Parts: sequence; C-alpha cells; structure tokens
Amino acid sequence: MENKQQNGAPLGQALLAAAMLLPGIGTVHAESPPERGSVAFKYLYYKEDQPGLDRIRVHAPAVSVLAPIAGEWSLAASATVDDVSGASPRYHSAVSGASRMSDLRKAGDVSVTRYLPRGTVSVAAAYSTEHDYVSRALSLQASLASEDKNTTWNVGVGGADDSIDPVNRAVQDAGRQTVSVLAGVTRVLAALDVAQFTLTHSRGHGYYSDPYKLADNRPDARRQSTALLQWNHRFVPQGATSRLSYRFYRDSFGVSAHTLGAEWVQGLANGWSVAPAVRLYTQRAAHFYFDPVYDSRLGPPFPPGFAFGSGQHSSADQRLSAFGGVTLGVKLARQVSRDWSVDVKLERYEQRGAWRLFGSGSPGLAPMRALSLQVGVARQW
Repeated sequence: MENKQQNGAPLGQALLAAAMLLPGIGTVHAESPPERGSVAFKYLYYKEDQPGLDRIRVHAPAVSVLAPIAGEWSLAASATVDDVSGASPRYHSAVSGASRMSDLRKAGDVSVTRYLPRGTVSVAAAYSTEHDYVSRALSLQASLASEDKNTTWNVGVGGADDSIDPVNRAVQDAGRQTVSVLAGVTRVLAALDVAQFTLTHSRGHGYYSDPYKLADNRPDARRQSTALLQWNHRFVPQGATSRLSYRFYRDSFGVSAHTLGAEWVQGLANGWSVAPAVRLYTQRAAHFYFDPVYDSRLGPPFPPGFAFGSGQHSSADQRLSAFGGVTLGVKLARQVSRDWSVDVKLERYEQRGAWRLFGSGSPGLAPMRALSLQVGVARQW
C-alpha cells in the first residue's frame, strides 16, 4: 500500500491508466452499441528507481472482454494481477532506510451498458485486493446526445469503500469511503475537430495516513477536484491525428497540479500506426508536507517541534512534495487483419523537485525515474 495510495505517484498512474477516472466513476462509453465483441490481453512491465536504489518492479498481465448483447446492450469486464516487488525508501527519499517489500494485487471490474436512441446508461462495479488493502467501487453513468449528435453530455456518480489493514498493525481494519461525481460535454466542433470538457469532484473520509512511515499523520477527510480539457484534430493529408489535453487538479490537502499532454497518431502503410507522446506535470506540495533534515545522530527526520501524540498533521512523503515531472512515450500498433491487432507502448518518466513550475520545488528530493513497457494483442469476433 505504501506506494499505491497517494496523488502524483507514477506507479499508480501506470497501474490505473485503464481503470476508473475517479473511484467509482467509469469512463465515458460510445453512443452506439458495438457491432462485434472483442477480447484483449495486455502485459505491463514497470520499473521505478532512484540514484543508488532499484525501487519497484511490477509485472501485470491483464485481460479484458467486450460483448454486445441483443443489439442494445453490452457487457465489459477486465481482470489484472500486479506482482509488485522491490524496495521503498523508509523516510522521505533517503536510500539508507529502504526496506524490501513484495505484494500481489488482484483487481477486476465489470460494467453493463444500455444503448438508447440518443444516449447510454451504464452500471459498473470494481474490486481490488492485496495483502493489506481492499477496495470496492460502484458507479452509475449516463450520456445524452443532441438531436444532431454533435454534442453529448455525460454525468456520473460513484462510491468506493476501502479497507486498510497494514502488516505492522499501526492500525487495524481502518476504513475510507469516497463519493465521486462527474459532469462533462463532448462537442464536434467541425468535421475534423472534437473537444471534450470534464469536471470531477470527490469527497472522502477515513484513514489517509501511510502506516509504514513515522511522523505521517494526514487529515481524515479529503476533497479532490479535477478539470480536464481534451481536443482531437484530424490532419487528412498527413493521415494523422493530434490529441492535446490539459488537466488541473487540486485537493483539500493543499496539493494543486497541472498536466499538459500531447500525442501525435500517425497512420502508416500496411495497417501500422505510430504515436509519440509527451506529458508535462507540475505539483504544489501539501500544506502539511515538511522537508526532512537528515542527521545520523538523531535518527529518522521529524518536522520542527514534532511531538508524538500531538495530533499534528505532517508527512515527508515524496509524492506530497512540490516537484515537476516529464513523461516521454511512443506507441506502435498494427491492425494485422480484420480480427487481430497488436500494440506495444514504451514510456519513460522522471521527476525532480527543481522541475516544478510556478514556484520552487521541495529541496532534498532525489530524482525519481520510471520505465514502463506494455504489450497487447486483441481479437474481435
């Protein structure tokens, strides 16, 4: 759990990229029922490191199925197993306190969608379990298109119930509940342009601290808001599509973040396509984050004036610090035949405190790097 809970963690971004937009909120469905079913298998390899320390390695096979039902319904389901191992800094980003960890996460979700003349209604459920963490989520989402089908409105509501039971018994059967809402609009601006704007908000209460870190005491409630703007443009002469996105995030912990993404999908001969992408990220620190000062005589770092049992909110978690990050990636795909397709995606991520925009980054952070490789194959029937 130590490396999978908090905002801004690249491990979480890699593992949850195909999951729900927010806890209990599924992705927007197409407006027309699928004509054919499909099954896809993907394998993800993820590696995270810092100077002098190989941190996390993840092997994550996943399978997904989409099946049309009676021309007006569809059933979608997916399952994944994440085999996580490595070392995680015990305090802040220091290597000296690193401890070994190993975990096996199993997750699955299922959704049923009803297609209407001008919209959809979808119900989804998700479940995830690991040795110290269990999450359950439900969602309901609907869409409605205008008469000319150029504008589609989307709304959704969902809830998640998490249970935390760390092996060190810092807490036992601690809970966390989250309710999320979504509202968005998708607009065909012109024959070659499509734009989407989505707002999400969630309110949660319960246990948010990291039980594996000393002096980590976070508020027992968290509000999170996100605004996402996306724009796709088709370049007909080049046989390509550009995908641009901007995301603004803020929460009641004091974290605020900006994400700017750009992708160019270039069609090639014989069913091939290539899609280079870049993503820039910058984050302000939580208001209770503190910059540790390491002293071998004093042991683990604590914030100034810290006293056990005081109830003071504090955390030295690197993911709650102020930093900037850059992701470079490329995806290569091929439609082998009418029924078969394959793809491979490679991404490289790096974050540094000095890379934060619109302010100073947190000092004393060791650079963090991550590499992910995803291979997939899909078949339609």
